Amino acid sequence: LSESGVPQLVQPMIWDYAADIDVEGKVQLIEKYRRCGFSKVWFASAFKGATGVNQSLTLIGHHLKNHLEWLHVASRSPADVLEGIALTGWQRYDHFSVLCELLPVAIPSLAVCLQALKNGGYSEKVKENVEKLLGMSNLEIDTFMR
Repeated sequence: LSESGVPQLVQPMIWDYAADIDVEGKVQLIEKYRRCGFSKVWFASAFKGATGVNQSLTLIGHHLKNHLEWLHVASRSPADVLEGIALTGWQRYDHFSVLCELLPVAIPSLAVCLQALKNGGYSEKVKENVEKLLGMSNLEIDTFMR
């Protein structure tokens, strides 16, 4: 890879939507990419659409944990390696599948995930900020929002 010149043309994106990412494995993968000549990598998370092919509602807690895990990976990686994070929101698993988790029901999850990334974690302050921004009286992250 180093000799091919590819590392000067592209930046790899590491995808993982799990709530329990293998942090050490991701850190090792980043190091492998760096040894191959890639100076930057991207992470890809999900704020919706990654928990079931026919999921109707978004379980915010799952996606929040995913983002907190990515923050952990970032903190264990060299400071200059992360180019950015793409928050994906899958609408369907393939073109033959039904639509899942339409955007309106996932907006609270998107807001929580963005605020967690912006603030470097999740806290009561982050929760209150999201509630205020969305005009919600009680943000529920461990159960399906009503």
